[in-house]
Order: sequence, then structure tokens, then C-alpha cells
Amino acid sequence: MEAFDLVVIGGGAGGLVTASGAARLGAKVALIERERFGGECLWTGCVPSKALIRSAKIKHLMEHAGSYGFRDQPVSVEFDRVMRHMRDVIMTIQPHDDPDRFRKMGVEVIQGRAAFSGPDRLEVNGRVLKSRRFCIAVGAGPLIPPVDGLDRVPYMTHLNFFDQSRKPEHLIVMGGGPVGCEMGQTFHRLGSRVTIIEALDRILHKDDRETTNRLHEILVKEGLRIELNAKAEKVEREGERIRLRCGREGQSFSVEGDALLIAAGKRPRVEGLGLAEAGVEFDHGGIKVDRCMRTTNPRVFACGDVTGGFPFTHMAEYQAGLVVANALVPFLRRKADYSVVPWCTFTDPELAQVGLTEEQAQRRFGEGGYRVWRFAVADNDRHIIDGEKQGTVKLLTRPNGRIIGCTILSANAGDLIHEYALALRKKGTVADISGMIHVYPTRAQANKRASDQYFAEKFFGGRIPKVLSWWLRRVRPKTT
Repeated sequence: MEAFDLVVIGGGAGGLVTASGAARLGAKVALIERERFGGECLWTGCVPSKALIRSAKIKHLMEHAGSYGFRDQPVSVEFDRVMRHMRDVIMTIQPHDDPDRFRKMGVEVIQGRAAFSGPDRLEVNGRVLKSRRFCIAVGAGPLIPPVDGLDRVPYMTHLNFFDQSRKPEHLIVMGGGPVGCEMGQTFHRLGSRVTIIEALDRILHKDDRETTNRLHEILVKEGLRIELNAKAEKVEREGERIRLRCGREGQSFSVEGDALLIAAGKRPRVEGLGLAEAGVEFDHGGIKVDRCMRTTNPRVFACGDVTGGFPFTHMAEYQAGLVVANALVPFLRRKADYSVVPWCTFTDPELAQVGLTEEQAQRRFGEGGYRVWRFAVADNDRHIIDGEKQGTVKLLTRPNGRIIGCTILSANAGDLIHEYALALRKKGTVADISGMIHVYPTRAQANKRASDQYFAEKFFGGRIPKVLSWWLRRVRPKTT
């Protein structure tokens, strides 16, 4: 039996950060991965999707070159070249997650399927590993909804979506979340017809309603078909065609296409790990952890998508840092703080969120307990210069100006949101943003202008202008 200080199960974002952090502290570490190191983010998530989004954006810009002083250029899509570029991007980033890089750190890298055989031991490839601490970071797989006939038709999930060799003529997307909206817009720009089927009354239901409604309008105007309040009921195959029958308010309608993407969410991978043998509690929502990322077995920690919660790479990395500290550093108990978690959907324009949405502020503080300030990016000089004028910075504050949330619909919203994330983290106010000098001309000035709205109302919408006007009249030099 081999002994380690920490054994990490899963070679995705959470597992890689945990293993490298522990190795740098001098721990004896084993890292186990059953498939490809790099996980979903590298192979079937963030990296390939953003590479395709970029290719589609370039095509879109060329076709609208007239807006920039050139002639619009019709662009034919060589789909195999676009997909090859995507894979080239993956292979450029892949060395960051390569097993040899971790071996050089002193990590023992093991390829295989691991399962607990007891509370302090793990079996993999016939070997038994014992460790002071374990970390489970195996991620999540696609959630497949119970739709009649789905098991009899070919469909894609994020696991095989990027393996396509033929551009769909008509892509049906089941799910209006981040994956559905990003890939729906991307493939529409690459030349496919796209229909998004969403069971709820809006896309991106975890984001601010007003702003997601605006993004919905932008996507529809661009040419996507989005069906809301539509429940997928039955799917069937007719030759090379796929027919999806949906119901809405007692009425039925059908959508026909040649490709089907299931983007209905994620399901934590908890099967086959021997969690019961290890004394680790779990349910359909994932492995149960406390704020120190410890499971019901004090030797075992977990991080990332397998714990449920926020399904983001940046959250897996954050939680991995907590695991390293709490598992290996004596007497240190770092607790997770989820009060400020930014995220972004990388449509065009992007939709980024941090803190409370307006609906959440309404429930928490009630009428009069919060204020909303908006600044249209069409009034920001840099957005005008770049021809990217769709969107708004929507800022939520308490009546005293303390920032409680922000939603940004804008080009590069994922970058812009961090200014407000830091303000929330430091319990900042609009004065902190408004009073800071912002470089001109930048998109970030839209953040400042949103904060300026608070002072515009305070100083120019109340009694102050009247008092100041009276005082100026009193001190104004008299004309002769």
C-alpha cells in the first residue's frame, strides 16, 4: 500500500490547481484522471467554445464591414478549417495542463478509474493508495432531460458538440442557458439556422430579467428563433431529419432540423467513486461539503462542479485553493465566501453579472430599499468608436450609495464586471467608482458613468441646484 499526503481524483481545473498547489507546498501528491487531463474547460467547454465564438465574430464583422468604412464582404464558411482552428487553440493551451508538467512538479500522475474502498484508501488500476487527505474534483456531465424518444435519435451534448465535422443546416438547441445561447448565436453566425427551445419564460434565468430580455431581443433581431415556455415532449427521427415536438399552454408545435444539441444543464459525477464506502454523503445535487470544502468524511474534500453550486471554472479554481489550505496547512480553516461571485455569458454582446439582480434586491430589500442606475453603452465614446453600441450598465445600490449588484450587457462585459466585483468585495460605494480616474477612451468609462447617475440625481435633481442658484445670484458681481 502506497501512502501520500494528498490524492486528487480528477484532472480538470479544480484537480489541477489542487495538485499543483499541494506540490508547491512540498506535499507528496498523486493526481488521478480517467480520461484527458485538462477536463471539460480545455476539451469540451470554455476553450473550444470561445475559439468558435471568436471565429464567428470575425465573420460577422467582415459581413458588416460597411459600418467601418469598407465594403461588406460575404464570407463562405469552410467548416472544417474553422473547427481545425478551434483544435489548434486547444493544443496551444494544452501544455498548461499536460501530465508531464505536473510530473516535473513532483506529482505522481496516474491514468485510470479510481474508487474508494474505505474511508482512507483508494483503488486505481489494481493499486491501493492510502492518504492523509483526498480531494474529489471529477466535475459534472450533461443533464439529459426525460424526453420521449430521445434515446432513439442522435443528439449532441457539450461532450461531443465540438467533434462535429459537418455544419448543421438547422441546429435545434434544447436549453436557453449559457451554452445554448452562446453556441446558438455562434452557429447562426457560421451559417446554420438555429432554434432555441427554453422551458422557462426567459433565457438565462439566473441573470437579471430586464437585461436578459434585452439580449433576447438582440439575438432574435440577429436571426435566431427562440421559443419560450416550450416544453420538449417528444423527439423522433425521419431519415436525416430530427423532429422535436413541443407543448406550450395546451398547444403543440414542432421544430425540424438536422442536428440537436442538449444544453439543459449539468449533473455532478458521483457514480462509481465508492462514496458510500468512504462515508461521503451525496445526492442528485452533488457531494455535500461544508464551507471549508470538507465532506462528511473529514479526510475527504471536494471542489468544482461535483459539489453542485456555481458551475464555473473560476469557481473550481477558487475552491481548489481552499482545499489546499484546509487539507494541508495545520490549524488553518479558510471558509468559502460566495457573497461576490462574478460570471459571464459570452454572447455578443456579453452578459456579465455580480451581486444581486434587481429581482433579488426587490425580494431582499423591498420597494424603496434599493435604487437602480443605468447607463446605455451607446453613449460611451469607445463603444461608439468600435461600433459596439448595444447594451447597458445596470447598477444596483442601497439608498446611501452602497453597491449591491451590477449587470453589464456590453462588448467585453466579462472584463468590465471585475471593477464592480472588487467594489462589492470591499463593500464600496458609487463614490469609489465615480471618483476614480478612468482612462479615456475606454469601455470602462461606462462603469464610471453608471455610478455618476447617483450623483447626477442627488446634486441636480433635488434642492441643491436651487440653493446654489440662489447663492450665485447673491454673490454675482453687479453690472453697471
